[in-house]
Amino acid sequence: MFGWRTKRHLVVIESDDWGTIRMPSREVYEEFMHRGIRVDRDPYCRYDGLATKHDLENLFEVLQSVIDKNGHPAVITANTLSANPVFDKIKESDFTQYYFEPFTETLKRDAAHADAFEMWQQGMAAGVFHPQSHGREHLYVKKWLQTLRNGDKVTRSAFDLGTWGLTNLVDPSINGYYMGAFNSEEDADVRDFEAIIDDALRMFKDIFGFESKSFTPTTYTWSPKIEPCLVTHGVKYIQSTFQQKVPMGDDKGVKWLYRGFQGTRTKAGLIRTCRNCFWEPSTKPDYDYFSDCMKRIEIAFKWGKAANICAHRLNFIGSIDSKNTDRNLPEFKRLLQEIVKRWPDVEFVTSDQLGEIIENSNQHLWRL
Repeated sequence: MFGWRTKRHLVVIESDDWGTIRMPSREVYEEFMHRGIRVDRDPYCRYDGLATKHDLENLFEVLQSVIDKNGHPAVITANTLSANPVFDKIKESDFTQYYFEPFTETLKRDAAHADAFEMWQQGMAAGVFHPQSHGREHLYVKKWLQTLRNGDKVTRSAFDLGTWGLTNLVDPSINGYYMGAFNSEEDADVRDFEAIIDDALRMFKDIFGFESKSFTPTTYTWSPKIEPCLVTHGVKYIQSTFQQKVPMGDDKGVKWLYRGFQGTRTKAGLIRTCRNCFWEPSTKPDYDYFSDCMKRIEIAFKWGKAANICAHRLNFIGSIDSKNTDRNLPEFKRLLQEIVKRWPDVEFVTSDQLGEIIENSNQHLWRL
């Protein structure tokens, strides 16, 4: 069987989208609805946004309440976007130039988030919140600017309200999907992506004081052409699912590659840490993610794999709709408690720690 194996019961919780704006506030959400733009149809628009201090306090309390065999609390690998657009400067350029700022500056712009980064730092110090890089923005910049210049009404309304993350779930007239930052395999675009990766990882180190050893391409979409750039910047591990979406041309669809064997290497030498368990109750509130996730953890351990749980940020945000976290956080705590009860020798590790464990295992790692 392909891939690395272990007898240890390792649990990783990978959570994407930290740092990106998505829905700026409850007031903006209500303005969208007032304009007839049905943001309630997309769970990411309905629930997801920059984490407030209160969001983080509640999440950290849950993580600290559950301890593994080594005396370590549960820890989230917080895959972070380093930057957000600067909307007023982009508008001044008539949508011909792109400007961005560190997400820490975005937080300072709104009183509701002004003190949130202090909580990031407290979570890091407590060992429950460990940032890694998710890129510079959750945005295909070139396509977004082109759509704005072409006068797409819904995209422009979103821009005027300080966001971009709307999809066809919101309105079928939306001309384009911008969430995949690396949705091209064209050489000229790849060179742009390399500059974006350079910005992302440089800013990440400036913000957090350490390099990101792992990387998560947005929407699990990337061309292998960008991987040597990641390696050059010190990235050693790539987070994904068992499927990789490889763009065809410039945003002309994708090829699906099934290469998600945990602990295999890409051609550029990156070690894969494959997500094999999922806890995403905000996306399907009526689905029993608790039972599903527990069953997947059992299967992962049976086959000698780490249990790598995917749990996006939207599941932990209550500032847009408090019912979201009122429902999810008790269930998340129940999940963590059941894990340590069923497997008392469980170890909570971060994505880069898992990568190091795989790398140092002296097992042959297949290149796929």
